[in-house]
Amino acid sequence: MPEPTAADAIDAGRLTLTDFITLGPAAVESVRKLLTDPSSLPGDAIIAADASHLLAPIPRPAKNVFCVGRNYAEHIAEDNQSRDLSTEIPKYPQYFTKPPTSVIGPDADVRLDEQVTRRLDYEVELGVVIGALGRDIPAEQALDHVFGYTIINDVTARDLQRRHDQWFKGKALDTHCPIGPWIVHKSAVPDPQRLAISLAVNGEMRQNANTAEMIFSVAVLIDWLSRGLTLEPGDMIATGTPSGAGYAMDPRQFLKDGDVMTCRIEGIGSLENTVRDVSRTS
Repeated sequence: MPEPTAADAIDAGRLTLTDFITLGPAAVESVRKLLTDPSSLPGDAIIAADASHLLAPIPRPAKNVFCVGRNYAEHIAEDNQSRDLSTEIPKYPQYFTKPPTSVIGPDADVRLDEQVTRRLDYEVELGVVIGALGRDIPAEQALDHVFGYTIINDVTARDLQRRHDQWFKGKALDTHCPIGPWIVHKSAVPDPQRLAISLAVNGEMRQNANTAEMIFSVAVLIDWLSRGLTLEPGDMIATGTPSGAGYAMDPRQFLKDGDVMTCRIEGIGSLENTVRDVSRTS
């Protein structure tokens, strides 16, 4: 009996996006062919946008989301100024992670529990979704291992980040990793290092930069991360945030109940989430 093809798997339906990514380029090509003649699709395969609610593209990642700190020079400068420090540009990427329980989708509420944190902040970041298994991936081949790109908001509890003297706890609280609104296939993003990236709070622009300003490019980040560490389809990397963080403003501007964060990345779209102070209702 012949092995099922990517088209067979897609026709069978009920694939998760991670399943689809794992099927590889053949699955993408099968979908492209289907879209040339949407009338061939079964009726329940098409859902009206205004009748649906988007979740995170991968609502429950198989692993923690890989994240990169200090990857824009101006963000390092504002951090130094806000804390009266003098640190150098990193020679190597600085990685940490956010757990799957932190992931939420577009329009979902971000929890602010003032019994846990009183210094909640935002960080818009380009998200990279791995499409092909690999380890020890050289930078020259790294983008071949990418499936596509999304938006990630690395919501951060600054007081926890400082108190525990490392990044994980302050980055890891429930709902503190909004992702979406979708994953754009890499074929639609010719150069991930030429994308406008911004974040607004209640319509006020706070972060406004370009991914060309990254210290370590997407390819270099994958190179270093994959050294001795296997990357798998569906793995995600948040590539760092530009300047404009609330904690570095004068005066400091931390998130509060009802604040609406709108992240935008050129060619990908817009990711919006609202802060809800759960300590007021608990």
